[in-house]
Amino acid sequence: MTLSQAHKFSIAPMMDWTDRHCRYFHRVLSRHTLLFTEMVTSAAVVHGDRARLLGFDQSEHPVAMQLGGSDAAELAVAARICADYGYDEINLNVGCPSDRVQSGRFGACLMAEPELVADCVRAMKDVTDLPVTVKCRIGIDDQDTEEALDRFADAMVGAGVDALYVHARKAWLQGLSPKENRDIPPLDYDRVYRLAARLAPLPVMINGGIETLDASVAHLQHTSGVMLGRAAYRNPMILAEVDAAIFGETAAPVGFDAVIDAMIDYTAEALAQGVRVNQITRHMLGLANGLPGARRFRQIMSVDACKPGAGPDVLRRARDAVSARQDADVAELV
Repeated sequence: MTLSQAHKFSIAPMMDWTDRHCRYFHRVLSRHTLLFTEMVTSAAVVHGDRARLLGFDQSEHPVAMQLGGSDAAELAVAARICADYGYDEINLNVGCPSDRVQSGRFGACLMAEPELVADCVRAMKDVTDLPVTVKCRIGIDDQDTEEALDRFADAMVGAGVDALYVHARKAWLQGLSPKENRDIPPLDYDRVYRLAARLAPLPVMINGGIETLDASVAHLQHTSGVMLGRAAYRNPMILAEVDAAIFGETAAPVGFDAVIDAMIDYTAEALAQGVRVNQITRHMLGLANGLPGARRFRQIMSVDACKPGAGPDVLRRARDAVSARQDADVAELV
């Protein structure tokens, strides 16, 4: 499957969540979904521990690296490094509204400086053949979302951007917390639809408040792709249906037991490299949602995984808690 096809469905970059263990887990659930790293600043890529920040399992492909920054020269160096690591796409964060991001002059505040962002896109495209994309909001603060978003998008197109991911909310940089910015500003999907129609055939993917695959399919009538964030993270089994619902895959979706078996093997290998079990299981707490024994599953995967000496047996016991509850329910019915 090509990267352009993978754009139809992606998992949003989420700080502290979409690390390499999370991405491996999500790849077990879906073969075709485009995965994203957490945002990593260009300075961290250039000067930091690259193996820790950039390393990933080859099974994660297709996988995009999201960079944060506003120094075009530094972003170019970072993009070249990420390309050398084997990523499939470089994405620039122009959507995060946190104070920490603003103080570093990256994220959503850059929507007020479209020419600067365009310079960053050009600089990255000059040093890599990988697609260079941008994730943004429909606007910030008191901007008119019609004029400002068109102006921003036109600057990106002029710089040669390969695709846009648009969160269908404004970001209020003053007065709202990052959490509030995910919920309080009203969603305006129609604004993203209009942008997608105007920029066609440039791929425009929609993000923000999308909870189900049915909603995703509906959005695909108007945009090139859909990006889910917290809905997919908190209810990961939704990803087991993506390959069929979005990509037309005919193979049977992966089941709960098969997911656990794959993650047991992954956990055993990760432990040998110094990874702690809870660094993996924390991403899996929602896997049993809706199943009998889900509460016990979460307890084992969160509490027992933190105990000294915890190993892959934690995952086995969590799986068995669900199986035992299902067996008990069947017995009660018989």
